[in-house]
Amino acid sequence: MKLSSRLQKFNEPETLKMAKLGRELRAKGVDVIDLSLGEPDFDTPDHVKQFAKKAIDDNYSHYTPVAGYADLREAVCTKLKRDNNLDYKPENILASTGAKQSLANVILAVVDIGDEVIIPTPYWVTYSELVRLADGKPVFVQSSIESNYKITPEQLEAAITPKTKLFMFSSPCNPSGSVYSREELKGLADVFSKHPDVLIISDEIYEYINYKDKHESIAQFAGIKDRVIIVNGLSKGFAMTGWRLGYIAADPVIVKGCEKLQGQITSATCSITQRAAIEALTGDLTASHDMLKAFTDRRKRMLQLLKEIPGVQCAVPDGAFYVFPKVDAYFGKKHGDAVIANADDLCMYLLNTAHVSTVTGTAFGEPTCIRISFANSMTNIEKAVERIKKALAALQ
Repeated sequence: MKLSSRLQKFNEPETLKMAKLGRELRAKGVDVIDLSLGEPDFDTPDHVKQFAKKAIDDNYSHYTPVAGYADLREAVCTKLKRDNNLDYKPENILASTGAKQSLANVILAVVDIGDEVIIPTPYWVTYSELVRLADGKPVFVQSSIESNYKITPEQLEAAITPKTKLFMFSSPCNPSGSVYSREELKGLADVFSKHPDVLIISDEIYEYINYKDKHESIAQFAGIKDRVIIVNGLSKGFAMTGWRLGYIAADPVIVKGCEKLQGQITSATCSITQRAAIEALTGDLTASHDMLKAFTDRRKRMLQLLKEIPGVQCAVPDGAFYVFPKVDAYFGKKHGDAVIANADDLCMYLLNTAHVSTVTGTAFGEPTCIRISFANSMTNIEKAVERIKKALAALQ
């Protein structure tokens, strides 16, 4: 059976692939510790669940507007004003089945064949693949551990060409945990002000997981706000990964384009999820703050443990729940017949030998690194890093 050539343009997400391989080993009775997926190991807050239960009893069981209930879109506007001091109207908001669909909507709605999309490295694995799916051209701007995996205005300026349609980034960043300060965002915004045809996707899904300062959005700069598409959702900050709700805040022209596209693919997201989202976005944030406290403790412990492993360099993440250590000191080493040629090999070695699931940095545009999630219990983190330490020490 012949499938479409479209499927050859992009790869399976490496994050999901490693999680799947880990599950397969676990099904065979192997004690695998999963540090690959970006999913909080917390339950959805009770007050949000109660709101969903009430929605079921109140018979919110019918089709909703494609863009989402009007009061949900109002709730997003309320959240953006409360947390980010940004003024939006419901016409600026579109709810989707997860932030991934929000990203896909925007990219498919604005990118034409041959358009260039600037993506700083490291980047979330799906960014480049969605651009390829849209027949665009990803243009990568390299960062480094020395710059804490952030790019400069000079690098951005050098990457912009007449074919540049879009710039996309995340802050806090998946996978590096880097967070752009207001001053750093202002430097990027000043560059964009000189290029009025370039759109900006600002992925802010990890907004509530920030260990440094309050979250800053590049949409705060008035001169470029109408070209910024904020992407956010409930998965990370509210432990609602399975509920599947993301949203964009953007110019109404972009929102309408995304709504048209979504109307032919999924239509609206789940009605019950939308009702629960209203409570999550406008209600008590204590559970989100408690998650941040737990992640703060885990981050500290993870960094302490990794520091004890020779040859592992690790920048301090200011947000999200990942560390992104540089591990190329182990490339070229062997264990029996296994040769560690690159980060892909190292991740498979750690999975099969240490029984710890991680993700290769190659998938994120940084082939000298691996991504390790600390969205797991402190006990599992300590056990996993001890296994990693022993496995790396066995390489010759």
